[in-house]
Amino acid sequence: MPRPAPYRLDPSSYPHRALIQTRFQDLDILGHINNVAMAALFESARVRFNEGIGLLAWKRHRWLVARVEINYLAEGQYPDDVEIMTGIGEIGTRSWHILATAFQRGAPIATCDTVVVMSAADGMTRLPDAFRTLLEQFRIAPGTAASAEA
Repeated sequence: MPRPAPYRLDPSSYPHRALIQTRFQDLDILGHINNVAMAALFESARVRFNEGIGLLAWKRHRWLVARVEINYLAEGQYPDDVEIMTGIGEIGTRSWHILATAFQRGAPIATCDTVVVMSAADGMTRLPDAFRTLLEQFRIAPGTAASAEA
């Protein structure tokens, strides 16, 4: 796995921040946060992100997670909280990428790239213009300092 681009490891690149508490049950036999728990931490942060930026107000539209990729950079530890920074990456015709990086004690421990696809009862649909505009407001901006806390 190639090392992530430097902006992915810079918390100031992301418009949204969520502090997630780790649990003892998140540990594997070697004493670090296991892969299933890390996926759940990213999921919790993704839900907070979606709530925080107003995506859940689009109730008449449906979207589906099409792909989730987690890359581990270091071991995560209990009892330290995980700070997950999240933002929008690529925006396509029918899909968008939610990019996140998890940090502990200021150091990146994992990245998560999620592809989400807009759907309709009759199959896939294009992103509405207003929805696309909303997503654009939360794009990852390498080197910015502002972030909203969840």
